[in-house]
Amino acid sequence: MTTKHEQIIQHINTLPVGEKISVRQIAKDLKVSEGTAYRAIKDAELKGYVSTIERVGTIRIEQKKKENIERLTFAEVTNIVDGQVLGGKTGLHKTLTKFVIGAMKLEAMMRYTGAGNLLIVGNRVNAHELALRAGAAVLITGGFDTEERVKKLADELELPIISTSYDTFTVAAMINRAIYDQLIKKEIVLVEDILTPVEETAFLYATDKVEAWFEKKRETQHSRFPVVDANMKVQGMVTAKDVMDQKLHLSLEKVMTKNPLTVVRQTSVASAAHMMIWEGIEVLPVINDYQQLQGIISRQDVLKAMQMIQRQPQMGETIDDIIASQLTSAGQKAGPENIYRFEVTPQMTNQLGTISYGVFSTLVYEATNRVLRQQRKSDIVIENMTIYFIKPVQMESIIEIQPTVLEAGRKFGKVDVELYQESVLVGKALLMCQLIDK
Repeated sequence: MTTKHEQIIQHINTLPVGEKISVRQIAKDLKVSEGTAYRAIKDAELKGYVSTIERVGTIRIEQKKKENIERLTFAEVTNIVDGQVLGGKTGLHKTLTKFVIGAMKLEAMMRYTGAGNLLIVGNRVNAHELALRAGAAVLITGGFDTEERVKKLADELELPIISTSYDTFTVAAMINRAIYDQLIKKEIVLVEDILTPVEETAFLYATDKVEAWFEKKRETQHSRFPVVDANMKVQGMVTAKDVMDQKLHLSLEKVMTKNPLTVVRQTSVASAAHMMIWEGIEVLPVINDYQQLQGIISRQDVLKAMQMIQRQPQMGETIDDIIASQLTSAGQKAGPENIYRFEVTPQMTNQLGTISYGVFSTLVYEATNRVLRQQRKSDIVIENMTIYFIKPVQMESIIEIQPTVLEAGRKFGKVDVELYQESVLVGKALLMCQLIDK
């Protein structure tokens, strides 16, 4: 039986794209409290079914696919630039393909403006009208308004016309940054991308007997199952170890492992991997805000996803990516460890112009990761990083990083890392880490 929360989510999914949604109307239509309706609408917003825009309200939008996450909707653009929608509100759910800056003659501007575009322009009413007729939305900078006939045209064509107090350069920079951030997010794999959905998940009820575990094992050839109650809330996990030497007529709630570790759909695969490796867990239940089972992920699924992530090209570089790309090998010293060289660029410094603590930590981690990969062909998860000291290193300085492997067992490693500038020791750290075999 579905809960009221799920019924509201299902109802929102049946609404046409572009329709306005209100807490009061949802509560009235589905005969639920306004508090329940509000929580469900917020959940729908997290799932990408609706979008809330200031001075407009909440509207149903088309859920973006993972591969198109780098594209922004006009609703998101409105939020980014703190804009006011002058017309064409029903088109806010649409996605922009590119933005065009209107800093040229009208005829030249229209050559670059087409369907799905966003024209960023100042107080040029003719440009507003021609852009709408070409199928593009309009973003007016400088806080200017437009004529009523243009607003009516925007409503007819269902293309937003937005006004913002920011100047053209600032607006373009803000939108460009938002798209860039989306590119980085695109590379982050979440639990929802790899989970086995609840429809395909083998699970047992807390009221089932131990003999039900043996039946389920014969059916699926698996030995670990989530245990749920009548409302599908996760109560525990049951494994072969739990049922060993137990009487067949005992209920599972008496033998299962209670309060198991769980994750939600928006948990990153990296976090799930850390949890599973640290706790020695093979299967994690995936739940929603109401503790209800949404599916499972296995250790094999997580490790496979992590390997795929490493093989994918990074489209939006983070600071860590930039540091890793600038860390180069400087040859061998007496022993199997490498020496790595790194130049401290201006963006790697703090407000005093010396190497930042975050960059120092990333260099230590990256050097450790590389040397252990070379020796053991293993990835690592940091258990503890102890930084003994770090001296100021000026920008444009060249530093050498010397990692020394002190221990490298089957599942555990200890690495000492020293940083030198012109043969002077400027930093020292000790890392304890777990090794993940590929």
